[in-house]
Amino acid sequence: MDTVAELTIVRHGQSVANVAFADAHARGVATHGLTGRDADVPLSPLGRRQATRLGRWLAAQPADRRPDHVVCSPYRRARQTWARVADTAADLGVTPVDLDGRLVDRLMGELELLTPLMIAERFPAEAARLAADGLYAYRPPGGETFDDVAARVRAALADLHRRHAGRRVWVVAHDAVVVAARHVLEGLSFADLDAILATTPVANTSLTRYAFTHGRLDLVEFAAVPHTP
Repeated sequence: MDTVAELTIVRHGQSVANVAFADAHARGVATHGLTGRDADVPLSPLGRRQATRLGRWLAAQPADRRPDHVVCSPYRRARQTWARVADTAADLGVTPVDLDGRLVDRLMGELELLTPLMIAERFPAEAARLAADGLYAYRPPGGETFDDVAARVRAALADLHRRHAGRRVWVVAHDAVVVAARHVLEGLSFADLDAILATTPVANTSLTRYAFTHGRLDLVEFAAVPHTP
């Protein structure tokens, strides 16, 4: 077998940026009070509870459903998610988590941590270009298209297959990584993925799982939250 036996991609728990963006959108305001870097955004109190619930669920799983290896985005919210999962589950027998910078969220460059309304007010030309190019093809100044995200996720997955063939691997990362992985592993277009996400968004701490069957990795579940009541 020249691939992992099972690949589970976990989106991080709710972050304080998730809360701030939703609040700003609900109030229709072009401010949210966040400062600093996207990489440093921590989990919210709910995000920590979500990760704890995932840890409890994982602790109750049989040995053949637990990860042999974990690789994590270096962003704070992803690292905090796995740390809480591992602390809650305990005794998983997993080696120390690896960090892989290719699994970070989509890089937004000069538009980092800006809501759509903030972009429209501060960078109206960019808002117009985003509308014209579409979410997936648009490249923010100094940032990435989704093709760029897919390229680095493809490289990260290739290394996982090479280094951890035959093992169960968990990736703790971001919704953009989940979308990119489906594009890479299933050959789905971004238009197809957009239609899927319209009805099944990638929820915080949700699991997207692939299993090696019939000579390839096949999707078993997408954006599942079995640990949520």
